[in-house]
Amino acid sequence: MSAGPRHEVRPSLLIVDDDELFCEVLAEAFHDRGYQVAVAHTIAQGLEQAASLEPEYAVVDLRIGQESGLVLAERLRALDENTRIVILTGYASIATAVEAIKLGAIHYLTKPADADEVLAALHKEEGDANVPVAENPLTVRRLEWEHLHKVLTECGGNISAAARRLRMHRRTLQRKLAKRPVRE
Repeated sequence: MSAGPRHEVRPSLLIVDDDELFCEVLAEAFHDRGYQVAVAHTIAQGLEQAASLEPEYAVVDLRIGQESGLVLAERLRALDENTRIVILTGYASIATAVEAIKLGAIHYLTKPADADEVLAALHKEEGDANVPVAENPLTVRRLEWEHLHKVLTECGGNISAAARRLRMHRRTLQRKLAKRPVRE
């Protein structure tokens, strides 16, 4: 008697990012590493995929169109508290990193990140006490950028509310937020 086809159990991964090319490349890299991969380009699509896939792992961009990936991270965590979530961003800030971890992400990576870095982050179990501490304090421009994002996060992403709290014109805040973070 011959045995039926063996169905291997592949770990499931959900990738949610509005950059379609990035998703395609990352999905292919994880598929080649033995993962069952689903891709979404909006938060709504991500939630639909999560409902059917029940992912063990998720890679979520911080900014998905005009929406915050932190919202998706929180919802994924509510669906299954064991989902291991990594937040990817080109707009790294201390405030968003702290919020991502509070909402259940296990790691926070800045773009560009390759598949090996994402894979390592998904499987990292503990913090690294050997991460070097910066020798120099943050510049005034970087501190401003961090503060603006902290207030924006506290206001749930509402630019008008953040502008009022900062006593700043909404368009001025939008202009400052549109700039990339100052590299140290």
